[in-house]
Amino acid sequence: MQLNQTRFGTIDFESEDIITFDEGLVGFPQLQSFLLLNHADDCPFRWLQSLSEPGLAFLVADPWHFVENYEVEIPEEAANTLNLRTTTVHSLWTTARIPGGNTQEMTINLAAPIVINLENRRGKQVVLEGEAYNIRHRVFHLVVSEPEKQVA
Repeated sequence: MQLNQTRFGTIDFESEDIITFDEGLVGFPQLQSFLLLNHADDCPFRWLQSLSEPGLAFLVADPWHFVENYEVEIPEEAANTLNLRTTTVHSLWTTARIPGGNTQEMTINLAAPIVINLENRRGKQVVLEGEAYNIRHRVFHLVVSEPEKQVA
């Protein structure tokens, strides 16, 4: 199969490459079929490309690349929906936001990770309970250097 897309050109894929989100993503419940595309080799980013809206792709990131101690407990309801067991091969991504294309302002959404069961190709965006993580976690922190000391 093929998808013609403006950002990536023509994408060849097989039906087994499709990831299905029965409930869509937060804010996009109508979008249920996606491809997970590499951004570049050895890169913490991927693109979650919509099949029904070829002009729409979400930048997603490996959260542990940016937040070493990120701990996610997938709620039982979500695990059951995805048919996740302790031995199920799965991946977890966070959406990334780069306001105005300024990478220094990039944030990732740690409060609503995207979980993908890689065995049955089902996905779900999970809104975590509590306030441990926020939706706009700054990836790069501004470093303020000390003003140079004046020599008297």
